[in-house]
Amino acid sequence: MKFKLHIWRQENARAKGHFETYEVDNISPECSFLEMLDILNEHLVNDQIAHPVCFDNDCREGICGMCGLYINGRPHGNDDGITTCQLHMRKFNDGDEIWIEPWRAKAFPVIRDLVVDRTAFDKIIQAGGYISTTTGGVPDANTIPIAKHKADQAMDAAACIGCGACVAACKNASAMLFVGAKVSHLALLPQGKVEAADRVKKMVCKMDELGFGSCTNTYACEAECPKQIKRQNIARLNRHWIGSLFGRDRRD
Repeated sequence: MKFKLHIWRQENARAKGHFETYEVDNISPECSFLEMLDILNEHLVNDQIAHPVCFDNDCREGICGMCGLYINGRPHGNDDGITTCQLHMRKFNDGDEIWIEPWRAKAFPVIRDLVVDRTAFDKIIQAGGYISTTTGGVPDANTIPIAKHKADQAMDAAACIGCGACVAACKNASAMLFVGAKVSHLALLPQGKVEAADRVKKMVCKMDELGFGSCTNTYACEAECPKQIKRQNIARLNRHWIGSLFGRDRRD
């Protein structure tokens, strides 16, 4: 397969970026998108054409959330429920033109090329603090009874990998789905209820401080989330936020 790639190149956060066009050939349909970029970089270096294209990656198994790219107008590309590293070239047609950009958000400044600084997410997590729970050995099963539907909801929320696709998809660059998932997976469990009110206030305040936009309920975040985190977590976040302002203990 042959592709024409329009890739965002930017020397650093202060430099003005631009698109550069490259062509790759003999790409297997079973090749992943990141493997295709590896092939491109090998060509750029070996033929002394340009510096290799910088992009984030780590596990390449859809676990770590490092490999976020904006591909043809969609976070992670033209498939549902996958990260960029799980996107394969068979999803494209031979001869396609592909536009590749970094995440676009004030809170995610570009470091170089397709790499953005996502430490804003880490700062939101840090603002949430810890949970109060007994340390020591592994507790016996069912020591703390938890209703199955609550455990399932908490597990679904905890599946968030913090890739930032929700922010990239949102017209306001809102982080509400991410913060909603992180608040929910602790607030739904007994271990997370002690600091629940304080946690939600600190995380929401930190989110606003870092420059993320407001949620306007377009649900683009849910549509593009590789782990299919549900928008109900945003509603839960709002309920807990309002409850924390009036000193109410939410039970959901």
